Amino acid sequence: MNQLDALKQFTTVVADSGDFRQLDAFKPRDATTNPSLILKAVQKAEYRSLLTDTVTQFRGRALDEIVDRLLVRFGAEILAIIPGRVSTEVDARLSFDTNASVTRAERIVELYQAEGIHIDRVLVKVAATWEGIQAAAQLERRGIHTNLTLLFSFCQAVACGQARVQLISPFVGRIYDWYKKTAGAAWDEVANAGANDPGVKSVRQIYNHYKHFGIATEIMGASFRNVGQIVALAGCDLLTISPELLAQLAASKAPLVRALDPQAAKALDLPAVNFDEAGFRYALNEDAMATDKLAEGIRAFAADAVKLEQLILAA
Repeated sequence: MNQLDALKQFTTVVADSGDFRQLDAFKPRDATTNPSLILKAVQKAEYRSLLTDTVTQFRGRALDEIVDRLLVRFGAEILAIIPGRVSTEVDARLSFDTNASVTRAERIVELYQAEGIHIDRVLVKVAATWEGIQAAAQLERRGIHTNLTLLFSFCQAVACGQARVQLISPFVGRIYDWYKKTAGAAWDEVANAGANDPGVKSVRQIYNHYKHFGIATEIMGASFRNVGQIVALAGCDLLTISPELLAQLAASKAPLVRALDPQAAKALDLPAVNFDEAGFRYALNEDAMATDKLAEGIRAFAADAVKLEQLILAA
C-alpha cells in the first residue's frame, strides 16, 4: 500500500488545485480553490477557454459578478470529477466587511444552484478575521456551509468553533515558513521536522481542543511544504494537498500510521477556552506569526484577485 492509500484510511484527502484535469489521478473526495490557484490555472492554455467563454457570455456585467461566475465555472468542472465538495473563495478584499462577505457568499451559492449543484457540495471560503468568522456564523445559520481560511492561530480556531462553522483550514506550511524565516541561520530543520514542526504543532493543538470538547467543526490541514508535515498529521479530519505532494505520497511505500486520534484527545486535561471580540483581537495581536501571516495572506489573495480581474478586462 502506498502512503496516499494509507492516509485515506483515516483522513479525507482533498486536492488543493484549480487544475481539475489533474484530479482524477489521485481520486480525492473534495477539492479546494483560491484566487491564486484559479489565476494560475486560467493562464494555462487548456483552461483559457473557460475565461474567454465566461467573459463573452457575461460581458457588460459587473466585474465582480464575472469573477464569481468564473470561480463557479471552475468549481462546477471540479465537481463533475470529484464525489464531494468544492471550496470557492469570497474576495479577500471583503475580509473586514461582514455584510459584504455574506452577500458575496450568497451570490456564489446561488450561481452554483443555477448550475444544478446542491448547496451541500459547496463550501464558501472566508478569511478567519473576526468579521469573516461572524459572516460565516450568519451563513451557517442560513444553511450555507463555510470554510474558514488563512487560519494560523489557536484563537482563530476557537472562535470558528464557537461560530459553528463547517470547516477550518489551518495553514501548516505558512506557519512553518514564518518560524523558519524568523530563526534565520539558527533554524534546525531536523529538530523542527515531523511532530516538532511548528505548523504541525499548531494543528495538533486545534485538533485536540476540538475533539476533547466535542466541537463538530471539521479541521482540514492546508498549505503543506513537504510530505513529513502530512504524515505527522495523519488522522486529521481532512488534509488538502497539492498535486505535487499527492504524487509523492502515491509513489512512496514508506510506513504511515495514525498520528492524531480523537480518543486520545478526549483523555487529555485541557482548559475550556472562549473568546469575545476583544479577547479574540488581543489574542491574535499577541501572536506575531498569526498577525503577520493573516495580513500577508489577505494581501496576496487580494493582489491575485486584481490580476484575475485584469485578465478578464483584457479578454
